[in-house]
Amino acid sequence: MDVSYFIAKPNSIVELTKIKSDYTGDYKSKSDAKADLKKNIKKMSGLQDKLYAEDKYSLLLIFQAMDAAGKDGTIKHVMSGLNPQGTQVFSFKQPSAEELNHDYLWRINRCLPERGRIGIFNRSYYEEVLVVRVHNLVDKEKIPKELITDKIWQQRFREINDFEKHLYENGTVILKFFLHISKEEQKNRFLQRIEKKSKNWKFSEADLKERKFWDEYQKCYQEAISETSKKHAPWYIIPADKKWFMRLAVSQIIIETMEKMPVNYPQLSKDQEKKLAIYKQALENE
Repeated sequence: MDVSYFIAKPNSIVELTKIKSDYTGDYKSKSDAKADLKKNIKKMSGLQDKLYAEDKYSLLLIFQAMDAAGKDGTIKHVMSGLNPQGTQVFSFKQPSAEELNHDYLWRINRCLPERGRIGIFNRSYYEEVLVVRVHNLVDKEKIPKELITDKIWQQRFREINDFEKHLYENGTVILKFFLHISKEEQKNRFLQRIEKKSKNWKFSEADLKERKFWDEYQKCYQEAISETSKKHAPWYIIPADKKWFMRLAVSQIIIETMEKMPVNYPQLSKDQEKKLAIYKQALENE
């Protein structure tokens, strides 16, 4: 799989209508994709072990999407082989009263992955240039009125780029995934949630209300991705109509990124190696 197909090239203009949401590449079989996903999950476990052992770098995975695109399922299936001790998952909902008393990145800083760990954001600070923009919620964020100008979104793109550059320069590798679902497929998944009792709990009236803003969200996603896909923090637009392919693509991108990270198991000094030999002898002589 050529993962470069999915990347939003820096300094390019993204047009989601021109990107296939049902793309499956050379994969024609769901079973073949599942088999390769299983292999990737096993590889990821070994790579995570090195990341955790060296304790210098961290990996931040950001998932954004329209409702029903499959963020939860992708995180569940792709990350199933990871060691929970080295993994941190956060889901960002509507800001609390305490969070609104700080700048919008305050709650994010508290959740960043520690060195040696993989951090997963189910939605993120990008909500500040998506839902906040679509519904014009910026006035409710306690920002001084004189600071809310017609340039606020460009300002936030700059702030986000600066923030991600800061993280990168301090050892955090960032991957951002937009799970690209079609409006028709979203409709089908909403109907499944209504028709299947086991999925009723997933459906909310709010889903239908947000669906009415589909075009506005697509425009905001396009601009956000275009403005913030950088070499040090790239956006990957993942076709999401076929869940089995979406999960495989995400896993492949993570694998290839982790394989490029300069992480290894810590090397012992000669003195430490000699001591290990002594410890081994002592145990064998018990």
